Amino acid sequence: MSDNDRGRSFSALGIDTDMVESLASLGILDPFPIQGLTIPDALAGRDVCGKAKTGSGKTLAFGLPLLQRLSGRPEADPPPGNSGRGRPPRGLVLVPTRELARQVADVLGPLAEARRLSLGVCYGGTNMEAQVKAVRAGMDVVIATPGRLIDLRQRGEVDLSEIEIVVLDEADRMADMGFTPQVEWLLRHLVKPHQSMLFSATLDGDVDRLVRHELTDPVHHEVASASVTVSGMAHRFIQVHQLDKVKVTAALCRGHSRTIVFTRTKRSADRLTDSLRKEGVDARAIHGDLRQQARERALRAFTEGRLKVLVATDVAARGLDVDDVDLVVHFDPPEDHKSYLHRSGRTARAGREGLVVTLVLWNEHMDVERIQKRLGLAVPIVEMFSNDPRLAHLATWQPEAATAD
Repeated sequence: MSDNDRGRSFSALGIDTDMVESLASLGILDPFPIQGLTIPDALAGRDVCGKAKTGSGKTLAFGLPLLQRLSGRPEADPPPGNSGRGRPPRGLVLVPTRELARQVADVLGPLAEARRLSLGVCYGGTNMEAQVKAVRAGMDVVIATPGRLIDLRQRGEVDLSEIEIVVLDEADRMADMGFTPQVEWLLRHLVKPHQSMLFSATLDGDVDRLVRHELTDPVHHEVASASVTVSGMAHRFIQVHQLDKVKVTAALCRGHSRTIVFTRTKRSADRLTDSLRKEGVDARAIHGDLRQQARERALRAFTEGRLKVLVATDVAARGLDVDDVDLVVHFDPPEDHKSYLHRSGRTARAGREGLVVTLVLWNEHMDVERIQKRLGLAVPIVEMFSNDPRLAHLATWQPEAATAD
């Protein structure tokens, strides 16, 4: 099948008719580029290495072949001596965060149900006993964060001996968060020959090592157009004063329908959320110290448009896949240019316009200028106060013209 043929329809890619109908019932009619490239090879049982950003459609790129191949095989019998427990999983999807685990489950859940396959989700920060109960009941596919799956494995609660297909989703983010040793540990405990699929925004460092050591003769696919670039968004750098910083942020948030504000720490995320509420801005925080239910409620409200402002730390935002974010605010400047791109990539998605605003204190100029240089930007840092009328239309305001006055 040629590259031109691959993107024409899910049927042309080899997806079964009932799965195509299930996709259509969900409003999914045409494959994304990464799906068109990877699905035929994945259906053929090849190990697949896909280079694609968040939001590129990679969940279905691995999920459709995973579900179709598993539903075409007989279910594994419970191992001897496993009295009272259901069948062990045959598919494994490893993800870096609990939010991404839930998102993957939400996307694949209806399709799995149509194929009479059961999904289980295992991640930290929630009740262990509830997940143990689900695992004991039996499942066909387990979607898990590495740490929680290791806990379940070491307790003897999850049996990985029947795994036939493994997916490493957002492998670069798992590496960034220090999960590579846990991923390698889990893969060493898979005893059955299995198909592997790895998806990542980058393929260097630890990710390259995983590809070389854990995948067998993989076919490589890349969707270059999915990469985040600084040219896809409007960048503004505003010098603020410490005592006025929250009010500036509030003024920015009031002028936009959906905003993500980034802070460096969990404590500052909580403080900023409380301060924004005092300014009359409906905001909620999302970070690792919050109860999982609170995180999921905040993310659901934000995704559905009932919440206008989400205050997030870098780690908590990994795996967030929300469309129509029209403003990203770096309340605390990012540590480096990669973090700037990762944070800023929450907006200007799928060809839409987006605004990125970085708030800069007097002692942060050099760090921000260094980030700009690495990104190839040359945007003036302009001083503003919270009552500045320019805050209401930063996307169309031209900082170059303002500094020339």
